[in-house]
Amino acid sequence: MSILVDSTTRLLCQGITGANGSFHAHQMIQYGTRLVAGVTPGKGGSCFAERIPIYDTVSAAVAETGANTSIIFVPAQFAADAILEAAESDIALIVAITEGIPVLDMVRVKHHLNSLGTLLIGPNCPGIITPPVCKVGIMPASIHTPGRVGVVSRSGTLTYEAVAQLTALGIGQSTCIGIGGDPVTGMNFVDILQLFEGDAGTDAVVLIGEIGGNTEEQAAEFIRDQMTKPVVAFVAGQTAPPEKRMGHAGAIISRGRGTAADKIRALEAAGVVVASTPAEIGATVKRVLDG
Repeated sequence: MSILVDSTTRLLCQGITGANGSFHAHQMIQYGTRLVAGVTPGKGGSCFAERIPIYDTVSAAVAETGANTSIIFVPAQFAADAILEAAESDIALIVAITEGIPVLDMVRVKHHLNSLGTLLIGPNCPGIITPPVCKVGIMPASIHTPGRVGVVSRSGTLTYEAVAQLTALGIGQSTCIGIGGDPVTGMNFVDILQLFEGDAGTDAVVLIGEIGGNTEEQAAEFIRDQMTKPVVAFVAGQTAPPEKRMGHAGAIISRGRGTAADKIRALEAAGVVVASTPAEIGATVKRVLDG
């Protein structure tokens, strides 16, 4: 079992002929993902990797290939329109890898997606993977192994670190998701936790947060009130100075709110076991699973 992507996912890649889109499209195909189409305006009628058709529009790609998921490698200035084009073409899940999309663009996108019911992961994220059947993103495939622990993170790099530790300890993953750390994103911690809670193939969840915003506190409320599965967490930015942005655009402490200490207190009060350092994430999960 898994959430959001699996062997039935039919993926199209927007921006497939660009350097990043082309490189990662090859990697996803190699992993076994069913990449059925590419979209690059003006390149319609050509092929990628000699067999995957490229279309000028998402609507044409969906009509001819039945694509139900899209991954976005479009430059930041055009990415919002690319996301909206996918949503309006009945794509159910959009994964936006692009970083640097203007915040006001994402406010407009999120409002429109809410009215359509389309799911968005990202932007500025590594994507999502269900080992070993489907990778929709840029994460290194070799560190993942199939299993029953879900992973959701605001940090791409810490996602890889946590997964590598789990795999080294013989703990496989059901689905791993990087939701992105921008101020305005698509799916949040609560959205993903709800799916993991309902997934029969997930026994426990690793949640990796960071300073800024209040999504970790919202997750703590959901875990306290509705989550029956154990959750292990780590919160990055414990030594970050106030009013300084650390890494992600959303990772800033302002007016004393959004600190790591606040988030850790909320999570621990909800019954979450919080690892004190990144190096302890895997061992903490193992200890919780072993009881």
